[in-house]
Amino acid sequence: MPTVILLRHGRSSANVAGVLAGRSPGVELDDTGRAQAEKVVGRLEGVPLARIVCSPMTRCEQTVAPLAAAREITPVTEPGLAEVDYGSWTGGELKTLVKEPLWKVVQAHPSAAVFPDGEGLAAMQARAVAAVRRHDAEVAAEHGPHAVWLACSHGDLIKALVADALATHLDNFQRIMIDTCSISVVSYTETRPFVARVNDVGGDVAGLIPPPPKKVEGEEVTDAAPSSDAVVGGTT
Repeated sequence: MPTVILLRHGRSSANVAGVLAGRSPGVELDDTGRAQAEKVVGRLEGVPLARIVCSPMTRCEQTVAPLAAAREITPVTEPGLAEVDYGSWTGGELKTLVKEPLWKVVQAHPSAAVFPDGEGLAAMQARAVAAVRRHDAEVAAEHGPHAVWLACSHGDLIKALVADALATHLDNFQRIMIDTCSISVVSYTETRPFVARVNDVGGDVAGLIPPPPKKVEGEEVTDAAPSSDAVVGGTT
């Protein structure tokens, strides 16, 4: 199956202010965030992208805009990748929210956390995984099993997606770091995902370019789906 690049949005005004932005309207990238978004264009140069999918939040739309313009790709808005609905916590200052009893649940037992008048983190993970797998299947059908596509979303969602790909319980997802404008990379196969990168903020991405199909002597070149088997002994 294809490879998905999970891109967190660039730094926003809410990140700097220490506010839980959630789905608040009008939260935009700050100057640093806009610069981060511009760097994504050069960073992914040479990596073919079959599709760009984006959370409907403004900060995500702004993050993929330079890349989409450079590739002449119209981003697909995906509600399933929207920020967590933090309910009445939305817009609250983190220094105040940390005093709430629910904060300890979010940190130690997030699978049980349901935000007042909002959604639970378990429900968030379920919708995010479903959205990514649906787009992955569509990209595979349209562009083949070696295609690469990009999904831009939010920190908690990407942490939840990585946790799912690693087959680790959601209660462990707080151990995963996802910085602004970092990329994490997952390849889904028939039986399991493979996690290639997590929270990469500046490494070489040439390895994301799909290799040409291998030709076996006496046989035609085929675009076979990647194997679900792990490489024994590691890669070379």
